[in-house]
Amino acid sequence: MAAPRRAKPEDDDPNAAARAERLAHYQKRLLEERRLLIRQLGRNAEQFGAGSSESDGDLTNYPFHMADQGTDTMQQETSFLLASQESRTLWRIDDALRRLYRSPETFDVCDNCGQTISFDRLDAIPQTRYCVACKAHAPTR
Repeated sequence: MAAPRRAKPEDDDPNAAARAERLAHYQKRLLEERRLLIRQLGRNAEQFGAGSSESDGDLTNYPFHMADQGTDTMQQETSFLLASQESRTLWRIDDALRRLYRSPETFDVCDNCGQTISFDRLDAIPQTRYCVACKAHAPTR
């Protein structure tokens, strides 16, 4: 006599296979975004490590006009701000991956209202924790 067949999650819920496919898509998107950010942060680190004459392409170390130095300083500050923003985005992506691995059943659920976050929103911003309606009405997070 054959052993009874164990029920698969797909047997209980016909949408389970589609959900698993969506979660795999989100994982792929998050990992791709993470890879791109790490590459960009690496480029920024190389740029920050270069001296001022190396980074701006000048071949001499003669003093520059004060306006040139001001422009270089402003560009460096802008680069630091962008790197900081990229680092925060990387943290959010890592947090989203942890949520996806630890509790996949609630990954696409809005933290504020409990409604399902649309596929289009998660495809565009896979690290989001809020649906469009809650994000539109919430203060900047």
